Amino acid sequence: MDAHLTPKEQQLLSFIEQYQLENGSSPTVREMREYMQLKSDGFIVHCIKSLESKGAIEKGDTPRSIRLLPSVSARLQGETVKLPVVGTVPAGSPVLSEEYIEDWMTLDQGQVKDPDNSFVLKVRGDSMINAGIFEGDHVIVSRKEEPRNGDNVVALVDGGSTVKRYVKTKSGSYYLHPENPDFPDIYPEESLEIQGVVVGLVRWFM
Repeated sequence: MDAHLTPKEQQLLSFIEQYQLENGSSPTVREMREYMQLKSDGFIVHCIKSLESKGAIEKGDTPRSIRLLPSVSARLQGETVKLPVVGTVPAGSPVLSEEYIEDWMTLDQGQVKDPDNSFVLKVRGDSMINAGIFEGDHVIVSRKEEPRNGDNVVALVDGGSTVKRYVKTKSGSYYLHPENPDFPDIYPEESLEIQGVVVGLVRWFM
């Protein structure tokens, strides 16, 4: 505990910090009062003024707002990496596609193990829903990761690209398995080239 803060002030400051980390904004006076299990706002208002006078917090643009704490800003604004969004990969039947950079996606550095050898593809179709990969998702793909039996991969099969599970047969050959019973397994007729292993997924909720 910070020596110049009272136990209640430290408790409230810790709540503010955790709330900011989870929400990217500060709690309201009501939320702070409920967390501290108080019946009125008076003590909270007094505590906020005390924290401000002691330099533990800074007020924002509105009378009751609190700026992000330095500890929170440092974590929310950590180092980032940019990955190329390369075309769109179907999660249905393979279709012919040409690789080209459509956009760039910014991610936290900790989300990507090897950014120099990674790229992002947008998923179309619903053949991988039982693996938790849905249409509109963006998959992070590693070019360097060695594909293993059971991995989700981006593959070029007979000239078409797709994302499927990579499965080894008893004879030692490989085929692509969709994670949706409505789609058949894909056995390459001429060629099967693994373009990368799916190592992450990004999804936005609208």
